[in-house]
Amino acid sequence: MHTPARFLDLHILHPVTAANLNRDEDNDPKTISYGNTIRAYVSPQAWKRPIRLNVEQELGEHAARTRMVPPLVARKLQEAQWPEDLAAYASAQIVHSAKKDGLKHNDKEGYRTQAMLYLPTEVIDDLVALCEKHRTELEEALATHNPKMKISPVLPTKDLAAHLTRRTASINLFGRMLAEMPAGHVEAAVQMAPAFSVHQSDPQPDFFTAVEDLPQDGDPGSAHLQTAFLTTSVFYRFATINITDLHRNLGPGAPTETVNDLVELFVRHFILSMPGGKKTSTAPHTLPDLVHYAVRDSRSVSYGAAFEQPVKAAPQGGYTAPARQALANYAATITRLLGPRHLLAHGHTTTTKPVKELGTHHTSFDALATACAAAATTAPTPAGRP
Repeated sequence: MHTPARFLDLHILHPVTAANLNRDEDNDPKTISYGNTIRAYVSPQAWKRPIRLNVEQELGEHAARTRMVPPLVARKLQEAQWPEDLAAYASAQIVHSAKKDGLKHNDKEGYRTQAMLYLPTEVIDDLVALCEKHRTELEEALATHNPKMKISPVLPTKDLAAHLTRRTASINLFGRMLAEMPAGHVEAAVQMAPAFSVHQSDPQPDFFTAVEDLPQDGDPGSAHLQTAFLTTSVFYRFATINITDLHRNLGPGAPTETVNDLVELFVRHFILSMPGGKKTSTAPHTLPDLVHYAVRDSRSVSYGAAFEQPVKAAPQGGYTAPARQALANYAATITRLLGPRHLLAHGHTTTTKPVKELGTHHTSFDALATACAAAATTAPTPAGRP
């Protein structure tokens, strides 16, 4: 039976004080031109990583992206008093036994994999246990192995592949590309757009010095001179969760409560997580001014186009109020263009009075996260729809 599509769209207006959240190759804040205007820019990867790590921390369920699985297994086996040559041979088996013809790897670097694997961190210990279980077979294979010949698989492929393709909640949310093992591929349920300033935001210079605390006679007062660049911005941030894909990733037996809890957890950390770029010298720990959600059943809709024409500052100064109004106006336009039949629920939280165009008003971020997760996983069909 075909499962109807369900999407949770999340829109945030986030004022950020002087910061360098995401640097380019010159260590300057990233920028992008949009609407013929330079905007501050933060890549989705820079914001997605702290969200993922916070989700994992709260669940106590950690995953890692790494090419170092075989060397890490070898190290743990040596710590368990395995001979060095046997530990190295066992680590080679991780890549040679994983699939027919093995995983692409580098023999001269501890058999580390060519591609990064994204897997639960406890898989390393599970692979060590698998090697322990098959130690006798590994010892016999090593004793008869000709170094000039290709290594023959010894570890059971089915068990090894099962470990390498295991998932965590964050893998089910953010997906996993594993081209060499298609069974391990996971289509991301979360899509996240780059964040960009809704107004012009040119990098601004910050000249600074580092003082020499123990100067010698004749030394100048400063030991280091440098100019850094920072931006100040009201960012538009957008993410969407394909609830149908998340159900599929979690498996057919996953209860609605599990999906609901994971969606709520993601929403809370999407709202509150911040990239760590230059945080020790800028501390840009601001909160969003406005968070808006929309639950749709046809497709996701970004409101990024609302800011193609850069927002102009209010007469008394500030971009936040006019940005809020621009978002509300655009949301009303989208509802008019698409009609209400595909909008299953919508709501918002803001630092000011409720915005009627943005649906139900929630008094806190937690209340909004709870409400939109429930709406996304259980929202009824709108009245009048067949």
